[in-house]
Amino acid sequence: MSDPLARLADVIESRKPANGGDPDASYVARLLHKGPDAFLKKIGEEATEVVMAAKDCDQGGDPKKLVGEVADLWFHSMIALAHYGLKPADVIAELQRREGLSGLEEKALRKAQAREAGGE
Repeated sequence: MSDPLARLADVIESRKPANGGDPDASYVARLLHKGPDAFLKKIGEEATEVVMAAKDCDQGGDPKKLVGEVADLWFHSMIALAHYGLKPADVIAELQRREGLSGLEEKALRKAQAREAGGE
């Protein structure tokens, strides 16, 4: 398997407590063992760090810092995906579905679908 996201997803999957992941030996297992509040908090922290690193880039900061923070955000987001039974391929498929759509059109479509689902 040459896809690094798929390989990482497999490692994360193997660290789930249900698959024998040891919270005392694995950071991923520890976050999953603690439950959604733990990894969702980390996602929020990492998202903030992405914003801060991007702002620093505007002021001459090192773009590699932004790359590192986005990697951290993706990593923690992948933990959330695994917890909910999803894989990076699901996100890729969604991005492919959106390919060629205007962002404004896609957003309007989601709003219309939400209105229909809500019975409005």
